[in-house]
Order: sequence, then C-alpha cells, then structure tokens
Amino acid sequence: MSFLRQADELDAEARRVVARRLVRELPDQPTVLDVGCGAGGMSVALVEALSARGGGTVVLVDATPELLDAATTAARSAANYEADTTTATVRVRPVLADVATERPVEIVGAAQLVWASNVVHHLPDQRAAVVGLVEAVASGGWLALAEGGLSGKFLPFDLGIGEPGLQDRLAAARAQWFVRMRENTAGSVRLAGGWNLALSEAGLVDVTAFSYLVDHPAPPKQAVRDWAVNQLRWYEEVAGDLLHPADRRTVRRLLDPQDSSFLGLRDDVFLLTANTVYLGRKP
Repeated sequence: MSFLRQADELDAEARRVVARRLVRELPDQPTVLDVGCGAGGMSVALVEALSARGGGTVVLVDATPELLDAATTAARSAANYEADTTTATVRVRPVLADVATERPVEIVGAAQLVWASNVVHHLPDQRAAVVGLVEAVASGGWLALAEGGLSGKFLPFDLGIGEPGLQDRLAAARAQWFVRMRENTAGSVRLAGGWNLALSEAGLVDVTAFSYLVDHPAPPKQAVRDWAVNQLRWYEEVAGDLLHPADRRTVRRLLDPQDSSFLGLRDDVFLLTANTVYLGRKP
C-alpha cells in the first residue's frame, strides 16, 4: 500500500487536471464510479473536481478491504466529510467488490462517469470486462479507461555502473513478464487490437483518447528517490529472472543502501511517464 500512496502523491497534480477535464461536461450532481480505486489517488481528484462544480457522489469499488478503507478515508477527507453525510458537498460511498467476478452495474447501479485505471489488463477476459464497465455507464454518460501509454523512465542512460541502457532492458523484461502474466492468468483471453476498438465494439460512441504526463525532473525530491527504489525493487521481483546476470548485479547494487550507487541517494533519478485515457460515450 505504501508504494501506491507514493505514486498517488507524485501523480496528484496530473490527476487533478484529468479529473477536472472528465467531470466538466457531466450533468449537475452526477454519480462517478471509481473502479479499482486502490489507495484513493484518483478518488481524491474526482471528489475535488466535483466539489468545485457543486457536488455529486463518488462510488469507490475495490476488492481489497485495506485499500478501500484507505481510499474512503482520503476521499472523505477531501470532501470535508462529517458523520452527517448531508453536510458534505460530495458524498463518498465505498463498495467492497471484485469486478473480476461481479458486474459493476449490479453492484452499484449506473453512473454518469465510470473511471477505471490499470484494472482491466489484470482481468482474464479484458473485452468482457470493458463490456461490464459499459453496462454501468448511464445513457449519455462516459467511460474513461486509463490503460497503456509510455513506459515510465526514472534512470539516467549511464549510471556509472554496469552496462549503459539499463532502463530499456528493464522495460523489455517487464514486457516479457506482462505477456507471461497474461498467459498464466486462468481463463485468459487475448485482446487483439487497441483499447479504442474495445470501447467502440462495446457500443460506445465518440471514442477518443488523450495522454497526460507525470514529470518530476532531476534533481529529485526524496519522494521521487523513494519511489524509484520501490519501482526498481518491483522490477527485480517480477522480471529479475529475465535480465542478464550482469544487469541483475547492477540492480542489486542500486538497491543496496550501503552502496555508493544506491538509488535512494542519487541526484540524477527522475520520474517521467505518459498515461493514456480512452474515452467513450454511451448513446
């Protein structure tokens, strides 16, 4: 959970911009559904965006109780939530559910905006998952699906240890891991083509997309260094066996607090990533 909170902190301003853009055309007092809300980073942005335009309801859905609790606390704090919910400009409703086995529309009903970020690619049948999300969109409402983009970068090309270009080899290993993860997912069905096609085939119209940057240049604040350490540790855990032994040794040095090359102390670490949001309207 700590890694999710780190990412939420570093992505916060970019997500505020996205949330304001998404709610701009919604009707008064809309319901917004945050599917797979995690620790609540986007939940907070959506609450703030709705508060600025008169209020509404944000429904948080996650399958992990600890994450749902954290997201609910953060979102209600952003809404100045009190025990009497009528005093809150934005109502926050948590729902513990797993969209891998439950249909969102049956769990929470219809919403004017359904947001799902990096959730669908974890589900066995991604196309069916998109259809399930579309079912939860009210007529005239929108599905915003955040998937893909450009792989995040955080390492300089030449770290001074090991062979230059480690970042690119980490990205290649991650891509191999992702293919392997999908292949090992029970009931996995390939999604051929792009996400925009999946939205159109699910019955949405006016399908488009936009991307947003998360940019924290070097020299970094400590939160970026800490994030980079955790990100590299994640790479090592999920895809370390796909790296050349020499790269694995370099990674171990970068993760060693006693090593002079430790990422947590470097001034040339940064964070730059582009996330893509696919949008479609339900007729």
